[in-house]
Amino acid sequence: MSGGWDEEWDALAPSRPAARRLPGILWVFATVLALLLLTLGALHWRDWTRHDAPLPTAGPQDRLQAHVALCGTGMRATCVVDGDTIWLSGLKIRIADINAPEVTDARCDYELDLGRKATARLMTLLNAGAFSLVPPAGRDADRHGRALRVVTRGGQSLGMVLVREGLAEPWSGHRRNWCEGRG
Repeated sequence: MSGGWDEEWDALAPSRPAARRLPGILWVFATVLALLLLTLGALHWRDWTRHDAPLPTAGPQDRLQAHVALCGTGMRATCVVDGDTIWLSGLKIRIADINAPEVTDARCDYELDLGRKATARLMTLLNAGAFSLVPPAGRDADRHGRALRVVTRGGQSLGMVLVREGLAEPWSGHRRNWCEGRG
């Protein structure tokens, strides 16, 4: 044995031509790419699946219908202020069963972005057909004088549609800090 350990090992190991190493490199590349796509998918899952669930259909009790737009700075009659506040025929209404992120007094960019999405989605839901306004048990108005109502279609809360889509949370008696843990 004149050669060293490395030479003996090389003699025992089967030779691998460059063409046989390429699939291994491709496998590593494919694995890294798959992990990257899975990570992106997990981060954006809510955006991709947001509107897949069937929406409630109007029932005989749903008699209100209005074309709502985004509220401007002037006089408000029928429009959407944000994800949990609307004006309907001159009445300011706070949707009683949810809390949505703020758009006017957002504390961070994340809250502002999510609040804009909630506002746009609420506008779409209200414009999708007839609905009802149901007063919650116990209170007719909030401390700001807004009428408290649950917006329903076919007996199902449209606010809970926003909750399921990650654009609001169920009302718990206090407002959430949407920016907490977001830096």
